[in-house]
Formats: sequence, C-alpha cells, structure tokens
Amino acid sequence: MTTEPRVLEPRVIEQRGLYFDELEEDVVYAHRPGRTVTETDNVLFTTMTMNTQALHLDAAWSAGQPFGQRLMNSMFTLATVVGQSVPQLTQGTIIAQLGMTDVTFPHPMYHGDTLYTETVVTGKRLSSSRPGQGIVTMKHTGRNQHGDVVALATRSALMWTREAHSAAQDAARKERAQKGRIDT
Repeated sequence: MTTEPRVLEPRVIEQRGLYFDELEEDVVYAHRPGRTVTETDNVLFTTMTMNTQALHLDAAWSAGQPFGQRLMNSMFTLATVVGQSVPQLTQGTIIAQLGMTDVTFPHPMYHGDTLYTETVVTGKRLSSSRPGQGIVTMKHTGRNQHGDVVALATRSALMWTREAHSAAQDAARKERAQKGRIDT
C-alpha cells in the first residue's frame, strides 16, 4: 500500500495594520518607502478636485510669485501623508476615520520632492460605547528629502481590538455559511 505524500499548505501572512492593542503611545512609526511627487501627480490631483489655483497649474504665473515655481497641492500632500501610514498602522484594522485637527503646511513641496512620513500615537482609549473598539489619536509628520517639515496633521480613528475583530470576522463567516445552506 502506497500513501500519497501530504501536500502542506503554505502559511499565509496577510499584510495588515496594527490593532488597537498593538499600537504604542510615544513611539515613532516611520513609514517607508518615501514617495517622490511629480508634476503629473500635482496636475491630476488638482484638476480632479476642481481646484483651479494657478499656484498649482500655471508655471508662468507661479514664476512671478514668492516661491518662484508651482507648488504641490497641499491637499495632495495631506492625503499622501495619511496614505503612507495606512499599510503599517490601519490597513484592515480601522473601522472609521473620526476627524483631523491641527493641519499645517510649514514648508512647500515642489515637483520632484520626496515625501517621508512618520506617525506618533499620542493617545488611545477604549471606546465607552463600542465594546472591542478604541479611539486612537495619531500625529503625522511629513518631511521632504532635506528633512524640512512639509505637513503636520493630527487625526483620530476608531480601531478594532484584535479579539473583537477576530470574533466579528468569525460571526460574518458563520452568517455567510448559513446563507449558503439549502434547507430541505
């Protein structure tokens, strides 16, 4: 009698953010790689959001302004700063973005600059009304390739705890399985 060799399924590791319980206050989370921003990024984002500001679109006009050239749209910069934090901190572990405060742009970004973002968790607390969830406050700092701070933003997010998220996923799987059954 011959036995077939067992085929071992490979272990799968899915990229995700950190759960509420894994986030540490006063730790710097450095998000890499950086993102080199381009003229195309600026023109597309600016026109998609219907922002007709000549400072982003008109090279001739911008040349006569204080910075002497077009600036990256600050909303693109903000969106990229937050986006750079997602894979490391909130991918699959966030429930909702709750808000942003203290958004500033102390130094302009130009076409060709590279944006690097760091995040510090400045506070966290379990939700009093949503068991298994917590509110996390994060301060994002975006810097260009020279280390100049180009964006600062504080945001709060509702995050899963690991145990509650696992229980919610198990319940959803059971519900899907029940719907798939044919009762006779």
